[in-house]
Amino acid sequence: MLTHLYGPHADQVGDLYLPQADHAPLVCLFHGGFWRMPYGRDQLHPIATDLSTVGLAVWNLGYRRVGPGGHPWPATLEDAEAALAFLPALQRSHPQVDLDRLILAGHSAGGHLAFWAASRAKQLPFPLAPLWVVGLAPLLDLAAVHAAGLGDGAVELFLGGSPADVPDRYRLASPRALLPLGIRQYLIHGDADVVVPPRFSQAYSASARSAGDAIRTDFLPGVDHMAFLDPASAAHQHLRRWLQSAA
Repeated sequence: MLTHLYGPHADQVGDLYLPQADHAPLVCLFHGGFWRMPYGRDQLHPIATDLSTVGLAVWNLGYRRVGPGGHPWPATLEDAEAALAFLPALQRSHPQVDLDRLILAGHSAGGHLAFWAASRAKQLPFPLAPLWVVGLAPLLDLAAVHAAGLGDGAVELFLGGSPADVPDRYRLASPRALLPLGIRQYLIHGDADVVVPPRFSQAYSASARSAGDAIRTDFLPGVDHMAFLDPASAAHQHLRRWLQSAA
């Protein structure tokens, strides 16, 4: 594991996991935790380690979060974009990283960041064209998440207000409001998830398809919200097999 700062702040940091390969697809991972302190990239360390054993390079990203000791809007989104903008420099330091086979992925609120970052990829100073963006039980419609009260007011804390208070922020930050994204999308959601119920992925998938995006959605039987953090789980094995075939 090699740690790189992609910006001046201590939270603007990512861990790079390299496989034994000359040219490796790169998976950018965004962790969850409802955008809040103190949840960090350490929760995805076992996943990143496992993926690197099957030929994938992994960029496991930290970012500024909200809450006590954290940073208010728009720091988190700024970091999601800056982490992608750093990728050409990362490739120069590690030429085995293949940016032509780039996949963005995230769990829960990290799924939101992966999809939002994917919407910005082609507008970077060095444009990127991810092959796929993957959401693991993701939060992709922020207005709907707010209305349902998921995460005990997490969206309102993240964006600094309700949809009535800061409507422009919801339009800017919510992948649902940004459709079509113009990138192939894959949602994986457990049907036993009570933290982010699978109906949120069902609704987003229908909206993305109606907007003209290519999207695949799989609902895994008996899988809960946190299973994606366990490399021994059926949920992670499903993701690993798919990444190996897609990249």
